[in-house]
Amino acid sequence: MSDALTRIAAALERLAPAPMPAPDFAAEAFVWHVAPDRLEAVSRVSRVDLTLLVGVNRSRDTLLENTRHFARGLPANNALLWGARGMGKSSLVKAVHARVRAEGLDLKIVELARDDLPSVQRLLAHLRAAPFRFVLFCDDLSFSHDDQHYKSLKAVLDGGIEGRPENVLFYATSNRRHLMPRDMIENERSTAISPSEAVEEKVSLSDRFGLWLGFHPCSQDEYLEMIRGYCAAHGVTVPEDRLLAEAVEWQATRGARSGRVAWQFFSDLAAREGVRLPG
Repeated sequence: MSDALTRIAAALERLAPAPMPAPDFAAEAFVWHVAPDRLEAVSRVSRVDLTLLVGVNRSRDTLLENTRHFARGLPANNALLWGARGMGKSSLVKAVHARVRAEGLDLKIVELARDDLPSVQRLLAHLRAAPFRFVLFCDDLSFSHDDQHYKSLKAVLDGGIEGRPENVLFYATSNRRHLMPRDMIENERSTAISPSEAVEEKVSLSDRFGLWLGFHPCSQDEYLEMIRGYCAAHGVTVPEDRLLAEAVEWQATRGARSGRVAWQFFSDLAAREGVRLPG
């Protein structure tokens, strides 16, 4: 009988696990996990220095100022960083966080996966109770036509009856300005009984971000400036004519220029020059 009760108790515990203990917020960065709920500290954040992000000056300055305001307890806006792939959207969020901390402001960052958005209310409850300020960061955010996760996102942007926690700011990156494919928007508008209302709920979600920061493909001069910046920062020295020829050939084989392509070329160049890069 006791064995049966033990098995029943274990099964009930799996169905309704114990509440997550109060997190230890000693670290500067965390990743939110579910099943079971937990905030996992990140000992070393993968990021680049803010000065190495080229071609995004306006977005950089705007996001940095907004983040400073928030870290100082002043009003600030949630931000959506949208646009071209590989142009440093997520890198900018992490670099701005590092810069603000370097200025002596104890701002923390929590990464939330898009698939874990339904758990965001539980996460916000832990952050609301903490004596710190947090940037809640969701990378590569987008929704499909049958995706209900966007309803959970409203808890962050609007906050429901409680409102968004005063100590939490939400930053998201996306390749889509309206967080959903344009062809899906047009299709729903054309087939709906009330076209003007068919996708209003989803499309208006992006309107809830106070800041829209656009990222666009870089020019060749900006692409080369990125690579020169990486070379200077990591001590890689090669003749200018060779650097120019190899960098242009590299981007030509990929059919695109971006910050990501610039870093990929530089990583290859550093390896050929025998220079180790930080992990």
